[in-house]
Order: sequence, then structure tokens, then C-alpha cells
Amino acid sequence: MPRHTVIVLLIAATAAILPRTAPPTIDAKTAGMERFDGFLPLYWDSTAGDLWMEIDRWDRDFLYVISLPAGLGSNDIGLDRGQLGSQHLVRFERVGDKVLLVEPNTSYRADSDNSAERRAVAESFARSVLWGFEVAARSGSRVLVDMTDFLMRDAHGVAAALKRTSQGSYSLDASRSALYRPRTRNFPDNTEIEVTTTFTGDDPGWWLRAVTPAPQAVTVRQHHSFVALPETPMATRSLDPRAGFFGVSWIDLATPLGEPLRKTAIARHRLEKRDPDAAVSDVVEPIIYYLDPGAPEPVRGALLDGARWWADAFEAAGFRDAFRVEMLPDGADPMDVRFNVIQWVHRATRGWSYGGAVIDPRSGEILKGHVTLGSLRVRQDFRIAEGLLAPYEDAGSGSPDMAAMALARIRQLSAHEVGHTLGLAHNFAASARERASVMDYPHPLVRVGADGVPDLSNAYAVGVGDWDRLAIAYGYRQFASGLDEATALEKIIQDGLAAGLYFISDADARPSGGAHPQAHLWDNGVDPADELQAVMAVRAAALERFTQRAIPMGRPLAELEETLVPIYFYHRYQSEAAVKLIGGLDYRYALRGDGQPVTRPVSGATQRNALGVLLGTLDPASLALPPALLETIPPRAFGMERNRETFDIRTGVTLDPLAAAEAAADHVVALLLDPARAARLVEYHARDADQPGFTEVVEALLKATWYARPLEGYAGAIQQSVNGVVLYRLMALCGNEAAPVTVRALARQHLVRLRETLATPTRGDDHPLHDAVAAWGADRITRFLEKSDTLPLPAPASPPPGSPIGCGGPF
Repeated sequence: MPRHTVIVLLIAATAAILPRTAPPTIDAKTAGMERFDGFLPLYWDSTAGDLWMEIDRWDRDFLYVISLPAGLGSNDIGLDRGQLGSQHLVRFERVGDKVLLVEPNTSYRADSDNSAERRAVAESFARSVLWGFEVAARSGSRVLVDMTDFLMRDAHGVAAALKRTSQGSYSLDASRSALYRPRTRNFPDNTEIEVTTTFTGDDPGWWLRAVTPAPQAVTVRQHHSFVALPETPMATRSLDPRAGFFGVSWIDLATPLGEPLRKTAIARHRLEKRDPDAAVSDVVEPIIYYLDPGAPEPVRGALLDGARWWADAFEAAGFRDAFRVEMLPDGADPMDVRFNVIQWVHRATRGWSYGGAVIDPRSGEILKGHVTLGSLRVRQDFRIAEGLLAPYEDAGSGSPDMAAMALARIRQLSAHEVGHTLGLAHNFAASARERASVMDYPHPLVRVGADGVPDLSNAYAVGVGDWDRLAIAYGYRQFASGLDEATALEKIIQDGLAAGLYFISDADARPSGGAHPQAHLWDNGVDPADELQAVMAVRAAALERFTQRAIPMGRPLAELEETLVPIYFYHRYQSEAAVKLIGGLDYRYALRGDGQPVTRPVSGATQRNALGVLLGTLDPASLALPPALLETIPPRAFGMERNRETFDIRTGVTLDPLAAAEAAADHVVALLLDPARAARLVEYHARDADQPGFTEVVEALLKATWYARPLEGYAGAIQQSVNGVVLYRLMALCGNEAAPVTVRALARQHLVRLRETLATPTRGDDHPLHDAVAAWGADRITRFLEKSDTLPLPAPASPPPGSPIGCGGPF
């Protein structure tokens, strides 16, 4: 054996039998460091830039919450200031000189007194070890670990969000990341740590370039919260699909046979009466929300007013002075789990507001409500009011009604998002019940006054509605001793049903695929088609009055386009509501035995009326912009670029009224020829001949467009633009592999018939544009039928992003 090999073996053998050097004590290791006493004691080594944590809470569950206190400012990328991230129920486990941060699997449980049964479930499903730490010092049962690497990582998924939105490939640069000392604090029941994180990469996308000073280096802050759970979990209240709450769910494998395995508990704050048997009582501890002082006046006052509406609902549920809204104290951290916060958030473009929460997964208890309110929403409502009123007669003029409408919406928005953080889901059926809930999406309710001017005085409702009071009663009411809770909760639901109040939420309200005739986004009224006619009247009055007076004196006239856009597309959401009557099905989230109607197709007469109203929106007279208005809006001024607030154009730099008409028409036609709607039309007509079938709808659409009498001039050009939209959407449906074969076959049949008609020139009339487009359409249909895997014509123009009367995308 070589000599050097023998030496290596001797050294290894000697090391194996020598005692390991004991780690130093915590006091010795942390000498000279700054200590933060609290839930999990911290030590800050300012010289090395490291943060250490002292741990003596072994095998005890707590919450670990990730958030983004300083964001990116882009609605499209979706990394907002104050955004709550993932939440984990975790515990520390020690194995020798290693500490594991473990997340048990709470999705599968055995709610049983049998420890063996609980162990069997726990061992059947994987758990997750989120991190492993080396013990650097110890004193008795207490150990010290270096948290720096754990904290200096992309916990919130910033790089993944940039990649997902095609903004570039980025990775964390540790050399440009560090502890953010001002927001690293410790309290008896929560430890809050914040870090500055920088991501570097190449080829940044446009959205990222628009909001970052040096797009190759993107710096945001990430926050880590370690939160003690309540010693006694809050009593759970089962989720009822009729009550309008979201919550937590799990599979209980100890459930007796015959009962559902999935258990659910609604999300709600802990709220207790001082006198449980009193009808109305003071509370042990009120729910307090704090408003971000970054919100300016008069918006600040409106946000406070709207959020405070909920006090009325809690009073009605039996809690006196139970809900308060105050200003966030100076120096308080919005991400601190001790504060329910309404945060005022800025972005480069309009976007969504939303309400989130930190929730105890054991019980559904909301430990922190966190509202994000986008600051540009109020400006968009103000712009809509400008377009409706065109009030600027001369310098310094205007109308107080514009600010009043915008602030009325902000009050409602504040109440809406706070409602989410109280546990409430959207109720999109409420607008059909006299605006019964702030948890619906409200479109401004405007009517044309006797003077021909749109009246904004009733644009938005004031206060929470009857549904909101019912929901809060279901979720929070504390029942007197001796009263059976399940019976009392059912009575709340039944009283609501008797008053015409019921709950229909998100998936059922969407215009594409949705079938419920009264659950819609951004609508008003019991009859969506009747309201669409009223909305079209408001739109017509506003367009007729729309002049240079829609912007203040001294502003570039090109800005008129941004004010015109939401008025021209003012009917888009009510169109989405009306189209759901066609192939619509009225239904409830019914339980067996609760007495609710289960399903009922919308009557044929109602569907045909809605179809007629919708086809009226395709009339060139409805889609035409007044010629005088077209002469008023010039191309963009120097320094002004086209943007998401302006129309799609195909005319170089000039306003394109034909593309605008095309976009508005396509919004309606695409919904009429939605594959799911078409499938329901086929089915319902097959079951009941009184129901309009798919063929009837297509024939009515073609009669109103391609088969209509050809028009001349500007109206004729719009007519042919709309015809192109109809052809595109009919081809798209025919070629849609997700559509059933019956729908595709019928669509093809209509294309064949249309081609036959288009191949025959008009007789006796001189309509060169119509004839040219007809010949072109016939040729396109032939090409499509010969090779239907591609559409041989360009996609229609698109309207600027709309929802939430702001920017497109999901909630």
C-alpha cells in the first residue's frame, strides 16, 4: 500500500474516534450582535450582513407567510406592492445538529381521537421539508441557526412571474440583495423579516421595461412572517354553497361511511359577544381595519366611508361596535400580521383591486385581512364621467358630478374588497335584486335626463345591501345557548330565499361559457336585455354630445380618443349579460330538500327578445361615430404614443372608425357564437321546440348582416366590416375542435349556404363595395372548406382592455 494512502487512512481513523468540538453557546456566538426579542428571537450581525435566529419551539405548529411589500408596479406582470404570497403551516424539528423546517400535510387528516388512525393518515401522504439549517450554537434546548440563505432567496416567485409573463429570464443576484433593516421587527406573537432582493437577466419584455429604471436589474422587497397560531383554534362553521363564503377544506379520512370525506370551514374573523345570550351585545375584541395613509384626499375619506359600511351588517348580526376602520398608525408595517390593512397601490396601468387574507388552516380563522386597491380605478371612473357629460365649456369649467361619481365608486370598491377579507365571495346575482350586495361588480347606473344629458346621480349604490347583511349573519352570528346552530343557520338561508336573495358566483357569471341569466359582471337590472337597451340609449346620448368639451381647455385634442373609448364601448358589459339569456339556464346552488328551484331554461320569448336587442348593437347606425366627432380628433400629438387606452387602427396614424366598429361588433358576435352557448342551443331546442336552436340564432345573425339590404357610404363600409366579423367567427366555430360535432356541422352548413348567396351578385342595385366583399367572402369560404385547419382571413380588431372597466384578466 502506498505510504500516502496509509497516512490518509490514519488521519481519517483518528478523526473518527476524536470527540467532535461542541458548538459555542448562543451568548458567545452572538456577542456584539444586535438582538431582536420576540416570538422567534433574532440576532443581526451588521458586520457580516447575516441574520441569525434562536429556536426553542420544537414540534409546535406556526404559520410562515411570504409577501411582497415593495412591488413592480405592473398589473400585467402581477407583482404588486403588498401582495400576499404563499402561506404554510410549519414546525421546527431537530435532528442532532440539523434543524428542519417542516410543513405537515394538512390536506389529508384524521379528525379522530385514535392516535394510530391519525398516524396512519400522516404516514400515507407526503409532507414537505422547506429548509434545513445547521446548528451554529446551542444553550440547553435553544439553538442558533443562520437564516441568511433561507431569507435571501426568491421566496415569492418573482423570477417565475417574469418568465411566465414573457418578460425575460431572471435569477436572484445575492451580491445585490440584503436584509431590509427598517422592516425587520419582532413581537411576542409574530416575527417579521424583510429583505431587498435583486434579479438580473437579459432581454427584458416591454411591461418590465416600462416600470423598471434599469431593466437588467429588477429590485423588489420580500417579506417573511412567522406567526404564532391561536392556542385554541376558533370553532369552525361549515361552508354552505348557498351562503357565499370561501374557506378552507381538507379530506378527513376518519369520516364515517356514508358521509362526505371533504370537510370545509368558512373563512371568518374571530368575533365574540360579551353577552352571548343578548340579541345585540358589545364584543370582546372588535375587528379593526387600518387604511394606508398613502391614499390622498378626497379618496382617503371615500375609502374610510365605504369600508365602514360593514359596521351596519355586523350590528344587524348582533354585534355592537364590532367593526371599525382607522388610519394606520405612524411607523406601522402594512405587512405586520397584527394589522388588517387597506393598502393604496399604484401601477403603471389600470388593473384589479383585490382582498386577501392570512388564514389559520386548522379552523378558517382570518388572522389578517389585506386589501389591495389600485389607485387608477378612480381616475378611470372620472374619465367615464367626462365622456358622459362633456362638461368643459371653457377654462375652469367642469361638473362636480364627475368627482362625485368617481368617489361613489371608490366607496363601493373599498367595501367590496374589505368584504373579501371578511370571508365573502362575489355574488354576481345581486345586481338583479336592487343592487343587493357590494360583492357584485357594479356598472354605473346612468339614465338620460329630460334635458338629454346623462344623469349620474344614482350611478353607484350607497351602503351594504340585504345580501351582505344575510351573509354576515350566516358567517358571524353568535347564537344563544341552547339554540341548535345548524337549524339557526338554515333559517338564515331560508329567510333570504324567501326574500329573493340567493348566491351565484364567479364561474357561473362569465360571459363565455356562462349560462346563468342573472349572474353577470358589471351589469344592472332584472332583465339584462331591457337594461342593454337603456345602456344603448345612454351611449347614444353621450356620443351625440361628445365634442371638444370632453377634455379641459389647453389639453391636446388627441386626448379626446382616450375619453371616447369607454363611451364607445359603454355597452360591452351589458351585452355580455344579455347574451347569457341565449341558451341560458336559471339554476341555484340547491341542496336536496331546501325548496329551491333547481334548473329552468330561459323562455324562448325572452331569448328571442335578447337576440333582437343584441343584433341591434350591430346596426351600422349604432356603431357609427358622428362625422363631426371624427373631424374633431386628430392623430396623436408630438410625444403622445398610441397605448392600451386607444382604439386599434389600420389607418396609419389617423383614427379608424371602421376598426372601432369591427371591434365592438366582434365583442357581441364572438359571444353569440361561443361554442358552449351553441352546444346548449342545440341541446335545449332538441328537448323543447319552443327554445331557439343554434340554426335560428345563426340565421338571425346572417339576416341582420350578410343578408341585409346593402347600405351605401359610411354606413355601408361599417356594414361590410361587421359582415367580415360574422364570417370570421362562423369559420372559427366551424373549425373549433372543442365544439361538438353537431355545432361544427351546422356551422359548416351555414357557411356553404352563405357562399351560395355571396356568389350571386346583387340584382338591379349598384353596390360595388358590397359586391366586392361578397365575392371576397365566397372565396374565403371556399378556401376554408378546402382546408379548415386555418382561417384564411385576419382576426378582427380588438377593443382596448375593459374589465374591471380597466384592464383585462381574471379576479
